[in-house]
This record gives sequence, C-alpha cells and structure tokens, in this order.
Amino acid sequence: MIKNNAISIGDGSILVRTARKIVTQYLIDGKRIKLDSDFESRFSFSSGIFVTLNKKNELRGCIGYPLPDQKLSKALFDASLSAALEDPRFEPVKFDELNDITFEVTVLTQPNKIKVENPLDYPLQIKIGRDGLIIKHSFNSGLLLPQVPVEYGWNEIEFLNHACEKAGLEKNFWKRNDIIISKFEGIVFNEETPNGRIVQKKL
Repeated sequence: MIKNNAISIGDGSILVRTARKIVTQYLIDGKRIKLDSDFESRFSFSSGIFVTLNKKNELRGCIGYPLPDQKLSKALFDASLSAALEDPRFEPVKFDELNDITFEVTVLTQPNKIKVENPLDYPLQIKIGRDGLIIKHSFNSGLLLPQVPVEYGWNEIEFLNHACEKAGLEKNFWKRNDIIISKFEGIVFNEETPNGRIVQKKL
C-alpha cells in the first residue's frame, strides 16, 4: 500500500516502460513475458493500479484495480494486458497501433469512505486534481481516476455526477443517503509521446 508521493519518477518510468513491454511482447507472439526478480522485488508491495492507453489524445483502453489486493508487480502485468485487450469499450489493440499509443500508469492510495452528515456536503470533501472517486450503490459501482475531471474541466459537482453515471446511476444519485462514496489519490506517470519521455503528470 502506498502513500501519496511514495513512488519516485524513476519508479514510475520503470512501471510505464514495463507496461509497454508486457503489451508489446504479447502482441508479437502471444506470450506473457517473465518479469525479472529485481522488478518483482522492487514492486512487491500491494497497491491499486490503473493502466491507460491513449491513441492520438483519445482513450484506447483503461483497466485497473482500485484496491490493494495484490502485489503491484502482478497488478501491473494484469492491468496492462487487460487495458490493451479486454476493455469492452474498444476492439483489442493491434501491434501496428503501438507506435501511435502512449502508456500511462496510475498508482493508487487506499480508498477511504467519505463521511458526511448531509449528502450535499460531498462536494466540499473532494478536491479536483487530487481525488479520484468510487461510487457504490447496491450492485452498481463506478470509478473515475483523479486525472479525469482535470482533463474535462469538471468541478466537484460535475465530477460526482459523472461518477454516478459511470456506475450506471442517475447523475444526481450522490445526493441520496444510501450511497457509498469513497475517494483515493493517484500518482500518475505517462509517456509524453509514444515510446517517448516519461513524466509524472501534474494534476
């Protein structure tokens, strides 16, 4: 489990490069590469993670795990392949697309339930550019990463509305008393260009 800013740009660069390597090798020969022992040791702690693929500034795939249920090394491996091949919104990525795709890795802190006495106070407990959201109600759930409202220019209420819609709920569902809303922080690393320099994204 991580605390915010607990992962360096060096760590982030390794994670992003490894995510690309995992996907590239699988698309070449259908085989899962074996991660070296140094990598597995370095990222042996448990953490939530998301891998995002963008093609010419458009989303091409995004899959991840919000909870720290497995070691980061394994979670990265699974999320990388799933983002490329199993996002139900897109066709699987093809090898000849990779030179047009940038890889992004978001390492998550532990989600914490937001506690309010009045649901209308939820926006006051959220900071755009810091927090991601998880909305849960009955069998519905939805997650939006902290970079999403920044990229779309949403305020806190719009962020809540879209998180509800991501969960398959009406956009103002967050105003109810029987909903569970959790927030988390994310450390985001991405390629500036396909196969290019890796930076920590400032939200």
